[in-house]
Amino acid sequence: MSYGCATRKRSGLKAPYRSATVAISVAVMGKKRHIIVTVNDKMQRAYRYVRSAPVGRGFDPEFRPELTPRQMLALGIFCGKYMTDCRKEFPASWFARARLSSSGRNCALNYFGVGASQPLSVWRKKGWIHPEDPRGWFQWYCRYYMGRRMPEEDARQIKRWKAIRRHVAQIKRHCAPGDPMCRPRQRQALLHWAYDSRKI
Repeated sequence: MSYGCATRKRSGLKAPYRSATVAISVAVMGKKRHIIVTVNDKMQRAYRYVRSAPVGRGFDPEFRPELTPRQMLALGIFCGKYMTDCRKEFPASWFARARLSSSGRNCALNYFGVGASQPLSVWRKKGWIHPEDPRGWFQWYCRYYMGRRMPEEDARQIKRWKAIRRHVAQIKRHCAPGDPMCRPRQRQALLHWAYDSRKI
């Protein structure tokens, strides 16, 4: 699910894509030190946000992901085509063992070896995409993990994450304990939402 293939248009003309850049600066607001991030990649130009929370901490108490973004990328998600053009925004360690495709989608790179994601067009049609995270939920999670906070959008995405838990119940109901390859597509989808479906 690589959502990095868009080209900007201005006055009917296509604007050529330039390599992704990320500018990071530090600002002191009151007694707190915040990190300001400016993103330029295939899907966002001059997008600016603030990281106000500590990395990997300060989560909403209702949001308890079982996997970090780094772990998800290492396991294999979205057929190896997610965030391949925007690595500079996140720690290099996230990508050291990431299972990413150097060309097109390759669902063999997924942990369970099957595709389990819908096209971006479907997400847009259903109104699931927020303008500040044009790649979808996982992009929101990565930025949330790094410390960005947008209370209204965070609440919406956490609600969506909680709703996905119904798939955990379905796997438990239909699969024998200790059979990780039962319902592989459903398990792969859960990985995309930071649920460790290997342990169900």
